[in-house]
Amino acid sequence: MPDLLPPADAPRVPAVDRAVRLIDALAASHEPLALAELARRLALPKSSVHGLLATLVAHGLARRNDDGEFSLGTRPLQWADAYVAQSDILRAFDANARRIEPLATETVMLAVLEGAEVLYLACRPGSRPLAVNFRVGGRFPAAFTSSGKAMMASLPDDTVRSLLARQPFNRPTRHSVASAAALLRQLAGVRKQGYATDDEETAEGMQCFGAPVYGPRRPEAVAAVAVSVIKAGLSTRRRSELVASVRQLAQELSNALGAAPRRATPFAQAA
Repeated sequence: MPDLLPPADAPRVPAVDRAVRLIDALAASHEPLALAELARRLALPKSSVHGLLATLVAHGLARRNDDGEFSLGTRPLQWADAYVAQSDILRAFDANARRIEPLATETVMLAVLEGAEVLYLACRPGSRPLAVNFRVGGRFPAAFTSSGKAMMASLPDDTVRSLLARQPFNRPTRHSVASAAALLRQLAGVRKQGYATDDEETAEGMQCFGAPVYGPRRPEAVAAVAVSVIKAGLSTRRRSELVASVRQLAQELSNALGAAPRRATPFAQAA
């Protein structure tokens, strides 16, 4: 895929930054928000937020209800559909997640790393309900997820520390990794064994296995795939089968993206 990222020192347009922050605030809220509340959350003058909202409403990116409150509009759905249609990795995920038989009944996710969080790009639900809803567009702290660990293990430790410093280290369960130092020790093991594990770290009773997806030019993972299962009754044989299958899926997605054979990777082959 072509590298569309601008240079790190490229100038940014403040009005666009504010509009994106406003859209993010609308997307993160589970209920419509008043103008005053949006201005408070963004720490911006109400006059500025009012002008931005008027523009977003005009373009279908926001909508205003009868009480004068605002929520996300329908225009982003068009962009989401276009992104799905155009994305090589999403097409490859959809095709291969359905084809690998051991994954057929389980919940399988595709995620990317955004800061210290994973962002779920796709989810193929399994036949059994899970304690966590892996919805498309959802986010979760990367430190506690198998997909997040799989991607962070492809980064230098200093980069991981920098990412973790951006938000509080709030453990979702009593099983969650307890500190950044403990996470770094986990990542060292991930690099050796070739996959990452979330053992009841995001939800009690749930276990996930994740593996990294690589692109053609960068040494770090561009995405990760993971499978989530109910831990109770999971046999050693079934666990090994799922780990092998999710690693196979990650490799096939890497191949679809044009990743070159990796003579030396952050991940060693599992014993």
